[in-house]
Amino acid sequence: MSNLSDEKRHLMKRMTRWGAIVALSSASVLAAVPALANEPARHAPTPSVVYVPTNDPGGNAVRVYDRADDGSLHAAGSYPTHGSGGALDGAVVDRLASQGSTVLDRGAGLLYVVNAGSDSLSVFAVDGDRLRLRDVVPTRGEFPVSVAVHDARVYVLNARDGGSVQGFARIGSHLVAVPSWHRDLGLDPTVAPEFTHTPGQVAFGPDGRTLLVTTKAAANSIDVFTFGPFGRPSHAPTVTSLPGAVPFAIELDARDHVVVAEASGNVATFALGAHGTLAAIDVQPTAQAATCWIVASGDQLWASNAGSATLSGFDVARSGTLTATGRTATNPGTVDATVSSDGRWLDVQTGALGTVDTFRIGAGGALTPVGTVTVPGTIGGEGLASS
Repeated sequence: MSNLSDEKRHLMKRMTRWGAIVALSSASVLAAVPALANEPARHAPTPSVVYVPTNDPGGNAVRVYDRADDGSLHAAGSYPTHGSGGALDGAVVDRLASQGSTVLDRGAGLLYVVNAGSDSLSVFAVDGDRLRLRDVVPTRGEFPVSVAVHDARVYVLNARDGGSVQGFARIGSHLVAVPSWHRDLGLDPTVAPEFTHTPGQVAFGPDGRTLLVTTKAAANSIDVFTFGPFGRPSHAPTVTSLPGAVPFAIELDARDHVVVAEASGNVATFALGAHGTLAAIDVQPTAQAATCWIVASGDQLWASNAGSATLSGFDVARSGTLTATGRTATNPGTVDATVSSDGRWLDVQTGALGTVDTFRIGAGGALTPVGTVTVPGTIGGEGLASS
């Protein structure tokens, strides 16, 4: 970690010299961001690589896999995050019970990985299947489970102690926490089981104008913060209550509809208003158990059903209405999924076995199995990203 510390000291000297940050005020951080956030990454990610953290309490690491021409995955290395993994009480196949714990910013060439057990976030520079650790920062909350990235803003969702979100300004490949970008969610931390009553995901809305948080069974709501002067999130969110739905994960479709995976067994779509309101468009049942994760590519959506070991496919129309396109079997414990940047491959974690199943995406979103790779030390793990 000494090289990392030297880099951070050098970074702070630069920021002081340029007057970019003064006492970490939100205004001065925002003034610094446009000049430095667009600094090109040393290495840009290349296609056909998958990144899978281990979430090991003894020391988290990212397992890296190259993709062959036929879509199959092949081990290419392992990189420690200098943090530790963790597990929510009651979780079995999904120890973080969240979506978005691992995020690849393809434009900036950076990979973000939460360390739930050490309350920190690791930032890697990406060069294809090689990673270089650039920063590790405290998340200013307990048990981080989800990350959202928009340009030079990075938000982390902390799950325990009632839940909170903390915002960071990205300066090159380093993060600076902004005190005024912190919001407590005020959920009840005593309700059991813990893994169903902690918040599930933080995500930016279209154009980065809003910040959305799913509360799962803790409040059965989607909380939407709007951004004010100097990027500050609103003091309180606009709350859309969804009684009994257990909103778990969020995606934006090709037309910026908000698509929600509901653990009660549904996929729902909403139109997001300027002030954080959500207007319901459609809801379709999956007829499967524990519909908790969702991934989109163009007009196609796939929801992961952890309790049924399946993926449910949907086509989303221009209006936001949903049409089921089929169901695909996976290995047990279907959790987080990712689609490659070229839209050809879908990779999904199957947490009961610690594996990743790969599918070829065909016409109309049809999925054809390609193969399965065992990721060492990841039973119960969730969180992956692909380039």
